Amino acid sequence: MTNVHMKKERINLRLQLDAKRKIERAASFEGKKVSQFVLVSALERAEKAIREHEVMTLNAKDSKAFFDALERPVRFNKTLSKALKSREKAVSK
Repeated sequence: MTNVHMKKERINLRLQLDAKRKIERAASFEGKKVSQFVLVSALERAEKAIREHEVMTLNAKDSKAFFDALERPVRFNKTLSKALKSREKAVSK
């Protein structure tokens, strides 16, 4: 699929002159235009931030404990039952 039919969005930002020069210098080292360098860098950082917030990594011991807990049936105690009833009332309003 080509970019011909894709809608382009714009992001504008203001920055200090020294920051601009640093970005321009880094882009030139990589043979990229500034906009291309900024886009690639921002997307890499965005993907990292998303992974940090959406992906959970467990070691073998913790993974086993997690899946063992999922397999055990839920035991309702008074506090859990009260919370569920309260939530049910709030949602049904």
